[in-house]
Amino acid sequence: MSETTAMSLKPLLIELGTEELPTLAIDELAIALAKGVTEGLTKRGVALADEPAKVYATPRRLAVLIPGVAAAQPDQTLERRGPALSAGLDAAGLPTRALLGFAASCGVDVALLDKLETDKGAWFVYRSRQAGRPTAGLVPEILDEALKALPIPKPMRWGAHAYAFVRPAHWLVILHGDRVVEASVFGLASGRESRGHRFHHPQAVPIASAESYLDALREAKVLADPEDREKQIKNAVFNAQGRLKSDTGRQDLTCHIDQDNLTEVRNLVEWPVAITCSFDKDFLRVPKEALVLTMQKNQKFFPVVDGKGHLTEHFVGIANIESREPAEIRKGYERVIRPRFADARFFFDEDLKTPLAAHQDALRNVTYQQSLGSLWDKSVRVAELARAIANRIGVDAGLATRAAALAKCDLLTRMVGEFPELQGIMGRYYAEANGENAEVARALDEFYAPRFADDFIAAGKIGQVLAVAERLDTLAGIFAVGLKPSGNKDPFALRRAALGLARTIIEGGLELDLTGLLIEAIDLLPDGALQAGLPKAKDGSMPALDRARRRAELVGQLGEFILDRLRGYFLDRGVSADVFQAVTAPVGPVISSTSLDLLDLARRIEAVVAFAGLADAEALAAANKRIANILRQVPGEHPVKVDAGLLEAGAEQDLHAAIQSTVAAAAPLITARDYVGLLRLLAGLREPVDRFFDGVMVMAEDAGKRHNRLAMLGTLRALFLRVADVSLLQVI
Repeated sequence: MSETTAMSLKPLLIELGTEELPTLAIDELAIALAKGVTEGLTKRGVALADEPAKVYATPRRLAVLIPGVAAAQPDQTLERRGPALSAGLDAAGLPTRALLGFAASCGVDVALLDKLETDKGAWFVYRSRQAGRPTAGLVPEILDEALKALPIPKPMRWGAHAYAFVRPAHWLVILHGDRVVEASVFGLASGRESRGHRFHHPQAVPIASAESYLDALREAKVLADPEDREKQIKNAVFNAQGRLKSDTGRQDLTCHIDQDNLTEVRNLVEWPVAITCSFDKDFLRVPKEALVLTMQKNQKFFPVVDGKGHLTEHFVGIANIESREPAEIRKGYERVIRPRFADARFFFDEDLKTPLAAHQDALRNVTYQQSLGSLWDKSVRVAELARAIANRIGVDAGLATRAAALAKCDLLTRMVGEFPELQGIMGRYYAEANGENAEVARALDEFYAPRFADDFIAAGKIGQVLAVAERLDTLAGIFAVGLKPSGNKDPFALRRAALGLARTIIEGGLELDLTGLLIEAIDLLPDGALQAGLPKAKDGSMPALDRARRRAELVGQLGEFILDRLRGYFLDRGVSADVFQAVTAPVGPVISSTSLDLLDLARRIEAVVAFAGLADAEALAAANKRIANILRQVPGEHPVKVDAGLLEAGAEQDLHAAIQSTVAAAAPLITARDYVGLLRLLAGLREPVDRFFDGVMVMAEDAGKRHNRLAMLGTLRALFLRVADVSLLQVI
């Protein structure tokens, strides 16, 4: 962009004023509007400054400010292709009717047409220059396109017209520099008058220029920039925290600011003001998670904790007004929180009257999935899996099965019925109150982890066992009934379950054969579930069930599905795609006869990452690729035994000796699963391998020699495959 062009660019402001927008949709709508306008200008060739568009939004407006926009499109050269030269001229070189018709349609004489030469032939063309349209004339159609493309699932109508938008629109500001760009949206004519704060400044706010937008609204008690509002809220909460410390004499008080709650509060106010509040201390005997959830989810308040992280009777609310009587706002906030806390206390007290285990039988009446039975059926399957897993990793199987039996019971409590987000958490509280084993109680909460991306896995071993067992049953059952994820649809959150399963095994250090566990999980499913996922016959009847075949099919699908989740997991941690492929390639298709140890797989990935950084890695990767290609071309089974008497002196004998020595040294490393040490040991074979390929013809005419050499290469490749197929590495 030339300096002259850059100087001619002026900021473009578009603001659409509305009724209060849905809090959770504001950010997405504002970003989409900015993207739509920017792309519309770019598509039409309008020059823009290098600086990105600025997205502004409040509960009552969506706005975008593009820092620099040219006044018009550049002039454009239009090219219209006509008939080919061979079709445009006759044998005498005179214009044919086709060429005359083309020239007439362009409004010019044949003599003014140009010729276009290409590698596919020559054509007549008409070239014309069209002046670029003014940006002011483009903005209305660009804005219309951008608004129609906004992600609005349920647009609403208002008044007697046919307009539809996320909320009724009331004003429209479009300024290019200090000039109004004329446009009409939802029957609103554009201008330069915005609106200030609904109470502090309800009258119109004239915007002199696009650059003065934020300052003009700030004077009208509106912080249009979401980032400014977020900073203001944080500062206000921090100051309120200071007032609480001063008023109570407690210096350990801290306002807990949850980012999701902060984002919602930011999108609820235009001029944030913090109000310090409190509630009856008696409510603190209710589990803090229930009180915090109520404050954040229902009321958008910020709880206050002490130095030990314990909830206190204080909280901070954010008002959208500078009141002359903040005490009245405080009373209102305290009044609305009291009945919600009272409900939570009632639910908690009532739930404590019934032991958690007493809900087990009632789980029979709650359907988990039509073909998979009730929650009680699921609990039985999970308990059996938990017992098997616990025995394999040396964990108390009795505690694991007890935790599995209680895991779903809190779903029938009053508290979880009111606050589904507290499932697991309330199970832990109720189990502790009932005198259950501490590990069991903790597992009832932990087995839900990881609940979200970047969340920790269960810390306790019982929790890890239950987490693995629960996810195994969910994955096996839902895949069996034919409801596996497709596209963006994943109603049973199976992708998250698969990743949680894999992470728990790897990060928990659990040495488990995943294939064997999948087989056990599938074998516990009822026949109806296994049949449900099969295609029906033409007459609508269910096909006969071959459990062994169905099991092998499902294990393959589930193994591939879990490995696919792991690919993303390792990529996010800096492991390259070729390293992951190299390690998983030897696994082959995940079938019922293949062992798949995810912890072992993770260790091998770690080893290959270290190997890829060695100086010899590139040469060994190339040698492995060469070996793989040679062995692939040999039909049938490869020879495995070397006849030492047929070895030729020099490179061939040297490689054989090196392989024998390496095999002996590798045995204890393989047993110890020291894959880093094994690959470092194998890296020492580079020199004899290079000399072997430089001086020896592998595919010799003599069958004995050929078999010897293939056997050596097969042994060498098998050693590497104990860790990975390094021939797939893209080392530099």
